Amino acid sequence: MTNYKLPHEHDKNIQAVLEKMPESNKFSEAASIFQQLGDGTRLKILWVLCHSKECVSDIAAAVGMSKAAVSHHLQLLRRGGLVDSERVGQEIHYSLAKSREAALLHKTIDSLFEITCPTSEQF
Repeated sequence: MTNYKLPHEHDKNIQAVLEKMPESNKFSEAASIFQQLGDGTRLKILWVLCHSKECVSDIAAAVGMSKAAVSHHLQLLRRGGLVDSERVGQEIHYSLAKSREAALLHKTIDSLFEITCPTSEQF
């Protein structure tokens, strides 16, 4: 048990809290996810993909952007591990990744926008 040398201990529980603090790299990983959400367009794309599996053309039409711009955002979301892609014929269909982080974001997005997801039984 590490005893942290704090200049002030205002809360009696601070030592117990600090013992459970994740490693710094976990905070960096979480910050990367929050960066993905820091852009309104990516958040809108994620909202669509929380509720549907779609191709770039449909996503672009749904969010009112060019296919090139949407493709760029999807590429960032894929690299961030929030979106999966699958080739279907000549198209690539995108969906929310099947990860714990993506499932938490799905719930958060639904809560923020006060909707009940018709596909929430998946999570």
